[in-house]
Amino acid sequence: MTRPRARSLLLPLLATALLVPAPALLAPAPAQAASDHVRLDGVDVRLRAGTTQVVTVNHTRGYRARVTWWVRTGEGWQKRMRATDGRIGYGGLVVGRHRRQGTGTTPLGSYDLPSAFGTHRARPAWDIDYRRIRAGDFWVQDNASNFYNRYRNMRQGGFRWRLPASDPDSSERLSDYPVQYEWSIVTGFNGRQVRHRGSGIFLHVNGSGATAGCVSAPRWFIKSLINRLDPDRKPVIAIGR
Repeated sequence: MTRPRARSLLLPLLATALLVPAPALLAPAPAQAASDHVRLDGVDVRLRAGTTQVVTVNHTRGYRARVTWWVRTGEGWQKRMRATDGRIGYGGLVVGRHRRQGTGTTPLGSYDLPSAFGTHRARPAWDIDYRRIRAGDFWVQDNASNFYNRYRNMRQGGFRWRLPASDPDSSERLSDYPVQYEWSIVTGFNGRQVRHRGSGIFLHVNGSGATAGCVSAPRWFIKSLINRLDPDRKPVIAIGR
């Protein structure tokens, strides 16, 4: 807000020019602090400093959810895309800090969207950090590994990639899911690598039913979202009931 200037008011000359003292300077109104929360489509969103892109996930029934893309403009938050056929985990929803690996639950809360991966080559127009899936790429779910909840190739070692899928510490071979991971966006859930809390919570393309804890949406939605996500705009996903 522009600071008002003190002005001298000059009365018309009658007999003698009289200078009227300038009024006191007005103190500028204190700036209103931006809230770090906003409610969009019934979902409480915890914003980061500078967040102007948000995905909301509103549970509707069973494992179904409504997934909406929002952008903040000078006129406020604007809805830009919506998919009514989103999915959550077969185990339902749970508070993020209470989640346990292998329960099929989707964590409630707000999380960053820092990167993405998929089966396609990266496009020059994409701003998000992107990695194309290669042979031997895994998402590590081995609780004994220092690379728990990290993207890693088996040739790099550091996790027990040979464990069978039936083992609770088995990691996810990304190439085994060409439909769901055609495009997949990583969320910041459990970025601190708390063991047994869960690994590999993504926003990815719909499969045939519920997820194992991720959020999914129709192919058109995820493809469009990859093109729009901008790390400079601090995007977050907020998952609600």
